[in-house]
Amino acid sequence: MWNRREWARVSAMAWLGGTWTSARSQVDRSSRSTQALLMGVDHKASFCYLPLTIAERLGYFQAEGLSLQIREFASPSLAAQALVGGAVQVLSGTYSTNIVLDRLGHSLQSLVLQGLAPQIVMGIARSEGSRFRNLRELRGQRIGVAQLGSSTHRIARLVLAKGRLGEGDVTFRELPAPADALEAFRSGEISVLCYSDPIITQLEQAGEIKILVDTRTQRGSAELFGGTFPAGCLSAKQDWIAGHPDESQALANAMVKALKWLQTAGPSDLINVVPEAYFGGDRALYLAAFSRSREAWSPDGVMPDESPGVAAKMLARLNTTPPMSDQDLSNTFTNRFALKAKARLRA
Repeated sequence: MWNRREWARVSAMAWLGGTWTSARSQVDRSSRSTQALLMGVDHKASFCYLPLTIAERLGYFQAEGLSLQIREFASPSLAAQALVGGAVQVLSGTYSTNIVLDRLGHSLQSLVLQGLAPQIVMGIARSEGSRFRNLRELRGQRIGVAQLGSSTHRIARLVLAKGRLGEGDVTFRELPAPADALEAFRSGEISVLCYSDPIITQLEQAGEIKILVDTRTQRGSAELFGGTFPAGCLSAKQDWIAGHPDESQALANAMVKALKWLQTAGPSDLINVVPEAYFGGDRALYLAAFSRSREAWSPDGVMPDESPGVAAKMLARLNTTPPMSDQDLSNTFTNRFALKAKARLRA
């Protein structure tokens, strides 16, 4: 997710008809001159986008007749800017992005849902956790997050709100690199960490963290958000989808096939398919983290009925710019392609 400054930047550039040069600079000229379908994503190695990697590595897009090129961007806002500005046609990002951009006048629709939970965990150091009784005791704590305005920061804010605390009651520290986050937690520079795997699993295995909120499971996610929370998805502009129904269906077919594969994939399957760089030098840790997050991925790519409203309520609770009230969410997703793929693949 993005912070207020990033939302404002997207809105201003859209109204001014900007050229989106910051996003376009990451897409080389040769790829723009081909007929390949271009997809933008930030942090492709993230667990929430694993279905995308699976579909790509197993050749599912190619099998559907798509010539797909995936471009990785430095942040969610740059990836979304690339889509709005036409540098890419498809976005692998968070569903909440669709809600906010729809509010800004950009009709983005989710074609297929990748995740039913955001897979972020908030925990406190075991030394502190032994005395921890309720969320109000987070007051005065030093909390590590990936970035201010990121999903980790927003989930931390939601947890604080449950304890009737605000951002002024704690100190946030940005730790974009997982290795730095791990070191800061272990050294005592921070006492609470809100982060994604695999470092949370690493801390769990070492007995160094007490979990407070766990959105790797659908139950833990529902406890925080009040229902099934839609996470990663593939999205495109509404007019592009209308003009490219075959490509849209092909994308959904490939992704639903990847989601189905993930439901039964074992350790050896992942080792054979996932890029070695994703393991970070520790295959066992990656596989353990995968096991803890398995239920977070959608089994069929279909958006649950309640999920758009759950995401909108979350944004409203965080006072996201612009206001989220009275918004027609039916424009932000479609299930017709995922349902057709589900029937075809018996997912």
